[in-house]
Amino acid sequence: MDIAVFQKKKQRMTLFMVILIGLTLLSARMTDFDFLHSVQTLPKALSWMASNLVVTEQALTKMPSILDKLIETIFLSITATTTASVLALLLALMGSHTTKINSFFGSLSRIIASVYRNIPIVAWALILLLSFGQSALTGYFALFLATFGFLTRAFIETIDETSSSSVEALRATGATYFQVVAKAVIPECSPQIISWVLFMIETNIRSSTLVGILTGTGIGFAFDLYYKSMNYHVVCLITISIVVVVIGIELLSNYVRRVIL
Repeated sequence: MDIAVFQKKKQRMTLFMVILIGLTLLSARMTDFDFLHSVQTLPKALSWMASNLVVTEQALTKMPSILDKLIETIFLSITATTTASVLALLLALMGSHTTKINSFFGSLSRIIASVYRNIPIVAWALILLLSFGQSALTGYFALFLATFGFLTRAFIETIDETSSSSVEALRATGATYFQVVAKAVIPECSPQIISWVLFMIETNIRSSTLVGILTGTGIGFAFDLYYKSMNYHVVCLITISIVVVVIGIELLSNYVRRVIL
């Protein structure tokens, strides 16, 4: 019996790999992708990067303005994440099976979360760009809406995993809805909620670079400006600065997670 199960799994795995390879070859053919040509051009690409993407003394003179744009990007990401997390938590409480007010609001909350979560942040930026133009407000709303959808879904799943025994115990004593949420749900879910918020701050700092290119704000605007002017030495400095900031934020958030979890 075990041999038959093993053979069946092996056949499924083989079939999966054949389908995957077939889809890869089909995609390469449809997009005119040539793997051998890509490998052949790789040395030239690396040579160009080594000669152009180098931080020079002249590029370092732009560091103060780059730091200003980085600080703007960081605070924009944090503001969008924290404000979106508050509204996401309120909607998640209505959407969770544990704390929902009624079925109508529960379904509505899940639909809203699904719609907002599945619209890419680039799409939000382009849509809002038509309404607000190139401004920090456009970047904020793009990050806010994408974060709102993702965190609402994440918070709903987190609240659904809450132990039902503490919730039922409080309800049995005659506790109100808000007392149940404040005394049972939030204390148990708060470590996971904080972890999700920290994760989104990291993600939004990365995403805000692309959003800034579209909305003309933050470090993304500086990157786009120097890239279009072919000042690749400053582009390299901006890229390194973004990587250092993202790694620093990630290390800080990991430390906070270890402390609270």
